[in-house]
Amino acid sequence: MKPIGVFDSGVGGLTVVKELINQLPYEDIIYFGDTARVPYGIKSKETVIRFSIENILFLLKQDVKLVCVACNTASSQAIPAIRNHFRIPIIGVISPGVREAVYATQNKRIGIIGTKGTIKSCAYELEIKQLDPKIRVTVAACPLFVPFVEEGWLRGEVVRTVASLYLKPLKDAKVDTIILGCTHYPLLKPLIRQVMGDNITLIDSAKQVAVEIKKILAVEGTLNKGRKGKQKFYVSDNPEWFSNLAKRFLGRPIKDAKKV
Repeated sequence: MKPIGVFDSGVGGLTVVKELINQLPYEDIIYFGDTARVPYGIKSKETVIRFSIENILFLLKQDVKLVCVACNTASSQAIPAIRNHFRIPIIGVISPGVREAVYATQNKRIGIIGTKGTIKSCAYELEIKQLDPKIRVTVAACPLFVPFVEEGWLRGEVVRTVASLYLKPLKDAKVDTIILGCTHYPLLKPLIRQVMGDNITLIDSAKQVAVEIKKILAVEGTLNKGRKGKQKFYVSDNPEWFSNLAKRFLGRPIKDAKKV
């Protein structure tokens, strides 16, 4: 039984792992969090590509059958450059989220929130325009959202004030759909709804990515069946920090994260 490989710059990709466990309960998963070099959102494109290649090579040594790039920055900046260099499927978090957002919007106005690196790449806008050129896209970088989530600041006056400032351009543009362009952001869904209103549609790429991976494995005939899948967690630094934060993202604690 070959496992699915998942990598992220830190802990946020565990939201993708959580969805994979829900939708593909029989699959083994190897997760690598590049905690020594987090965050990727402020790095140059060349650096993000180099880090991504190194992370994929590590996962290939674990004999994975597919790699999920559970980092929006790496998905937007590295995947187009590296996908053709590897034989196994490499799935990012951008395309699945874009397809769902284009399908979901009623007024053809989509908002995108993410790190500075993801927003600067314009990857989401380009994919949206390819699918439907008539859609109006409004973007906003939300750099403080990641440390808020990692500190457990998911509600309260300070967080709401910052969120209101970040989301004002999207509100002014009357978007009806928002792509959560960072794997940390699903934990802020209640706060974002509070600011934007209950009628907003929030696209959590993690769910769409799990659906996409399930389809690919089914087509290739490599879906696992029979026994419950297991997960292994590796980090490049500070496994204690990773393990402490993991419960917030995964819904359960991790005791055996290994430093590599």
